[in-house]
Amino acid sequence: MSERPTGPAVSHAERMVGTTTVVTLSGDVDLVTRLSLVARLDALTDKPRPDLVLDLRPVPFIDCAGLGLLCRVRNRVTARGGRLRLVSGSSSFRRILRHTGLTGVFQVLPEFGEGTPAAGPGPRQGVVAAGQG
Repeated sequence: MSERPTGPAVSHAERMVGTTTVVTLSGDVDLVTRLSLVARLDALTDKPRPDLVLDLRPVPFIDCAGLGLLCRVRNRVTARGGRLRLVSGSSSFRRILRHTGLTGVFQVLPEFGEGTPAAGPGPRQGVVAAGQG
């Protein structure tokens, strides 16, 4: 059995679009890199009604630990009455969400910017764990 080579370290960049914080993640989001993101994402979701977009387009790989991190962020945002959107045009990412039962849990957009409509079908409410929908 061959092991998957270690990918690039994950990094992030933040920008504001109106009152929305857009965080662009780059690199693999997995068990190894997850911890480097937790503190910053917790800080961004610690205020009332956070409006957060996670741009995952530069993420070539996400594993179950990465999905767990996305669920953690979603649960924190939902608990504070906020909104989370994910940006990904990847059919493999959508397939992972479908196979784990998380398709209706996240609002996934193909792109996000100042001209992107904020409305759209929202995710299901409630607390979720990775693999549970």
